[in-house]
Amino acid sequence: MDTKENISAIVPAQIPVGVVGLGLMGSSITTCLLMAGHPVVAIAPLPIDLETGETRIHEHLLQSFEQKICLEQPTYYLKNLTITEDYTCLKDTLLVIECTLEDITIKRQVYKNIENIVTDHTIITSNTSAIPISLLQQETRIPSRFFGLHWGVPSHTTRFLEIICGDTSDPKKAEWLYQLSHHWAKEPTLVRKDIRGFITNRLMYALYREAFYLVENGYASVDDVDRACRNNTGYWMTLVGCFRWMDLTGVPAYHSVMKDLFPTLHNGIEVPKLIDDIVKAGGKGILNGNGFYNYTPEEARLWGETFEEFSYDIRQLALKYPVDVVTKKLEAQREKNESKE
Repeated sequence: MDTKENISAIVPAQIPVGVVGLGLMGSSITTCLLMAGHPVVAIAPLPIDLETGETRIHEHLLQSFEQKICLEQPTYYLKNLTITEDYTCLKDTLLVIECTLEDITIKRQVYKNIENIVTDHTIITSNTSAIPISLLQQETRIPSRFFGLHWGVPSHTTRFLEIICGDTSDPKKAEWLYQLSHHWAKEPTLVRKDIRGFITNRLMYALYREAFYLVENGYASVDDVDRACRNNTGYWMTLVGCFRWMDLTGVPAYHSVMKDLFPTLHNGIEVPKLIDDIVKAGGKGILNGNGFYNYTPEEARLWGETFEEFSYDIRQLALKYPVDVVTKKLEAQREKNESKE
């Protein structure tokens, strides 16, 4: 069988990968793939991507080296990177990750450009966080090889990755992506049935909606809500998810609270006025100093830098507690007991 027909037989680091879009997410995803050893072809659909993409990637690689996430200097990895506007350079890729704007018209043209070049065995994915995968795969010639790959920010430091199947996605190819993503130092989630927002966004937007309700109705300030998130949820969520947290802290208590609390939670479907007013006024957060908080240029710069520093620091802590941390402790305990016998 031709190797392109049996990509599971190829050593992960030898799989050529394409990334279309070199904005903040595309550059970070490219960095992750380079650190994993892949040869990467990065397509820059916008002229600005050609100007800024390589600089961003170089900075990510340099900081990753300084933080001991990767073992080599940036030049070692950049030898495997091709940045171009030419889609024909994707012809040998076996996996392509689309990271363009959340506009189905734009994505439709991007998929056409990709499928005009790659073989029928190449897997195509989207980093969308807003458009259902089943809808996007209808825009492709071979829907069964299309999936969602939803990355976290920054993609080269987080363990987060969602692999999403559309209605007609091939489950075997989904399993292949699931296994491959471990090579990228991820603890992936396989979303077996397509649903708008996937897993993490559905959970987070439920939190966002309640946060807006509390602020807009005078129960708390923006700062109060943020402080509560940081010092409660933020305290445990790197170690466990919501179900394990309930196991650790007593399932019956949550059952009791739910009966009385659920009926009082906000379930509105309109975009909250607080965020609507900010966006209509041109607010973009730290990008222009106008968001839920106001920032001077220096404050915005320092918040951006601090978030990047935090992403590396929290990664080091999180790596001490992988998903199988208790399994490993049990194995070590068992080995210790056996050595005593």
